[in-house]
Amino acid sequence: MADAHDPEQVLSRIDTTVPHSARIWNHLLGGKDNYEVDRVAGDKVCEVFPGMVDIARQSRAFIGRTVRHLAGEAGIRQFLDIGTGLPTVDNTHEIAQRVAPESRIVYVDNDPLVLAHARALLTSTPEGKTAYIDADARDPDKILQEAAHTLDFTQPVGLMLMGILGLISDYDEARSIVNRLLDALPSGSYLGLNDGANTDPAYVEALRRHNERSGAVPYIARSPEQIAGYFDGLELLEPGVMSCPLWRPEATPWGKPREVAVFGGVGRKA
Repeated sequence: MADAHDPEQVLSRIDTTVPHSARIWNHLLGGKDNYEVDRVAGDKVCEVFPGMVDIARQSRAFIGRTVRHLAGEAGIRQFLDIGTGLPTVDNTHEIAQRVAPESRIVYVDNDPLVLAHARALLTSTPEGKTAYIDADARDPDKILQEAAHTLDFTQPVGLMLMGILGLISDYDEARSIVNRLLDALPSGSYLGLNDGANTDPAYVEALRRHNERSGAVPYIARSPEQIAGYFDGLELLEPGVMSCPLWRPEATPWGKPREVAVFGGVGRKA
């Protein structure tokens, strides 16, 4: 966290000539923490696939439902949120601590702009705690080592991998990352995960064009079966792995839930 206290050092790491997934996502959700290059990249995706904004909104809503379930019905009091993205409303710690003020949350991301905004993620109830780790999802050992300063890995943890594994181009490597993280967590822990799915040809084409021309880290839409594969060995919560708006749907400002090309689920480690 030392860098978070040196804004000039953090900001010097930001490359404003190349779009970044966290900032593109921020733009799609109507945020202001992005650059022109991110807005252009996001708008080009939307030209080919106007449903991209709906995917962003539904993904965010899925995170909220997942955290509320884990902190509420499942009684989870620790969360490891990898691929945090830029702070918005109802971040993981806000939702969890609303249910259980003593909750502890560790955020992980590797975008220096997210690091620059880390203080917004480090607000906490007096009873709980939040921390931020500047790390890449490809380095699970570093993540686990640093997260252990805040989380007790002898007690159940809610592992959040929301929209991040599509940035790992090799599926076997993505599976390996999930397995390494879960191996470090005790029985009774949970995995909450979603990712872009290849169920909509327009979405797949929009991603193909984005990956070819943007210069950003490519994002890979995977099959629902591949996304379900991340949960191998876990007890899947009902209703399983499916399009995120259909997973335990709640009323939203965007009308009746309908399938979009982002799939996810929640699983428990026995």
